[in-house]
Amino acid sequence: MRTTTFDPKAYIRTVPNWPIEGVQFRDITTLLGDKEGFRLMIDALADRYRGLDIDTIVGLDARGFIIGAPLAYLLDCKFVPIRKKGKLPFETIGETYELEYGQATVEMHTDALSKESKVLLVDDLIATGGTLLAAQKLIASFDAEIVEACAVIDLPDLGGSNKLREAGLKVYALCEYEGE
Repeated sequence: MRTTTFDPKAYIRTVPNWPIEGVQFRDITTLLGDKEGFRLMIDALADRYRGLDIDTIVGLDARGFIIGAPLAYLLDCKFVPIRKKGKLPFETIGETYELEYGQATVEMHTDALSKESKVLLVDDLIATGGTLLAAQKLIASFDAEIVEACAVIDLPDLGGSNKLREAGLKVYALCEYEGE
């Protein structure tokens, strides 16, 4: 277990007015692309979850894969992807959720979890919470337990983390951008 203090904001780039005017986009590609930052991020998450009763990391398409896979390796867990509709090759179950302008569907394999599974749900960002709530519903269909939902960034002003808590999830993020 490492005790190095990690400040993810030191590695995250803010891109003003992207994808539309007025949005401050929090870009983690600079964090992922920095070997020290990436290692510190994965270590910080591993330190938080090491020793807990977790046997499965479920990562959301696509940056949840980048974070979840090395975390699963370090925690000696299996890794399960939740993908956008039509991307998984075997029999799937899906969950549709609302976007600002339409809907999207995420899917997972029908044999991905069991009711004994203890899941850590991983994504890069908590914004409105739609994708994570859809993932929660998919996982619930297996009667599996979600120990916690985690992300690198929380944008609490968009209300997603509150929606997740209201839905019964424990939520953790390495950093948040509130009022920024």
